[in-house]
Amino acid sequence: MRPHEILPNIKVELVTNGLRIACVGMLLASFAIPVGVAAEFESSPDLSATPRVDVDKPVELVPLSERDPRIHHLIPFQKLVDATPAGGTLKPKPGTYAGPVLVDKPIVIDGAGKVTIDGGDKGTVFVLKANSSTIRGLHLTGSGSHHDTDDACINVRGNNNYIESLVIDNCLFGIDLKQSSNNVIRNNQIRSKPLELGVRGDGIRLWYSMNNRIEGNRVVDSRDNVAWYSNGNVFYRNYGTRSRYSIHFMFANNNVVDSNNFYDNAVGVYLMYNENTVVRNNIFSHSNGATGMAIGFKEASAVQIENNEIIYCAIGIGSDLSPFQPGTTIQVKGNRFAYNGIAIAFNSDRDGHYFLKNIFEGNLTDVSVGGAGSAKRNVWRGNYWDDYQGFDRNNDGVGDTPYKLHAYADRIWMEVPHARFFKNAPLMEAIDFLERLAPFSDPELILHDDAPMFHLPRKARK
Repeated sequence: MRPHEILPNIKVELVTNGLRIACVGMLLASFAIPVGVAAEFESSPDLSATPRVDVDKPVELVPLSERDPRIHHLIPFQKLVDATPAGGTLKPKPGTYAGPVLVDKPIVIDGAGKVTIDGGDKGTVFVLKANSSTIRGLHLTGSGSHHDTDDACINVRGNNNYIESLVIDNCLFGIDLKQSSNNVIRNNQIRSKPLELGVRGDGIRLWYSMNNRIEGNRVVDSRDNVAWYSNGNVFYRNYGTRSRYSIHFMFANNNVVDSNNFYDNAVGVYLMYNENTVVRNNIFSHSNGATGMAIGFKEASAVQIENNEIIYCAIGIGSDLSPFQPGTTIQVKGNRFAYNGIAIAFNSDRDGHYFLKNIFEGNLTDVSVGGAGSAKRNVWRGNYWDDYQGFDRNNDGVGDTPYKLHAYADRIWMEVPHARFFKNAPLMEAIDFLERLAPFSDPELILHDDAPMFHLPRKARK
C-alpha cells in the first residue's frame, strides 16, 4: 500500500494546527516515493482521484464587512460564482469586485484581463477548492499580511485546474498549492506586498503537490518560490527577479527546471534532500551578496545540471555533502561559468561529481574546496579553462597537456573563509605570486582535466 493510500485513514489529534502540519510533514518525509516527469523518469502516481487529507490550516474567509471599507460598496464576486452552475462559464462584466471568493465546483472564470477582485487587505482573496476548473484573466489584489493564516491572492486545493494570465499584486503569498496535482500555472504576473525581503510571502508555493506545470510566470519582489514534498513538477520559461530563492526544493524529487531566467536573486535554484532533478537551459545572473549562489546542493543526489548560463554570481555552484546517496552522481555538463566570484565551491572533499564540457572564463576563482581538501576525486574532462597554458599542435581542439589547477595562497582563504575579504588585496596578490614563482612547498593539486578544450566555443565568444 502506498503512502497516499494510507494517509486518508490516519487521524492525528493534536493540540494545534501547527503541530498537525509538522507531524504529517515528518510522516510524508519518511516515505521515499520514486516518482517522475514524463520523458525523464517514470510517471508519478495519479493523485487526482485520491481523497485529500485536510492537514493544512483551514482558510478563514474574512467576511466582506470586516474588510477595508474601500470595497464595501463593490459587488461581491461571490454572488456571480454562486449563480454559475457546475460546468458553466462565468464571463463577468469589466470592473472591480469585492472579495473574498470561494469556488467549490468545476467552472470556468474568464475575466479577459478586465476584471479586478480586491480582498480589502484582509485574509485570502480567492480560494479554489475544486477540480477541473479554469481561472483566467483576473487581477487579484489586496490580501492580508499575516503569515500565521497564510494570507494569499489565490489558494489552490484541487487537481487538473488551469490558473492562467492572472495579475497578482499587493498580496502576501501569490499562488499557494497544497495537495494539488496535475495543475497548470501559466503566464501569471506575481508581486508580493512591499515589505522587507524576509517577511514577504512566496510567489508560488507547492506543498505535497505532484505533476504540476509551472510555465511562463513572472515573479517579482516576492520572497521565494518553493516546492516542498512535491515531485514530478516542471518549471518552464519562468522569470524571477529581486527575490530570495528563485526556486527552493526540499524533499522534492524528479522535478525539471528548464529554460528559466533568474536575475538579481540571492539564490537561483537550491536543492535540499533532493533526488533526480534536472536543471537545464536556464540563465542565472547577478546572484550576489554574502549568500549569493546560482545553484546549490545540500545532501542532493542524482542531479543533472546541463547547458545553463551562470554569470556574475558570487558562487556559481555550491555543493554541500552531495551527492548524498551512495552510488549516485551529480552531472554538470555543457554549462558556462563566466565572471563569477567562485565558479564551483565545494564545502568539503567529496567525490561523485562529473564536470564535462563546461566553460570557465573570467571567474575570480574557478574552483574552491573547503576543509583543506581537493576536488581531484571528481571527474573533470573536456572543459574550457581560460587560464590554460598549453598548445594544440595537432589541431584536434584538445590541449596537448592536461590542465592542472593548484592552490597556492588561495589555500589561506579557502581554509579561513573570513580571509576571503582580503583575497584581491595587494599583499595577498604578492604572496600568491611568490608562491607560484618559488614555492616553499608543493602546492595542493585541486583538480586535473586530462583533455581540456583548447578553443573557446563559438557560442560563448563575445
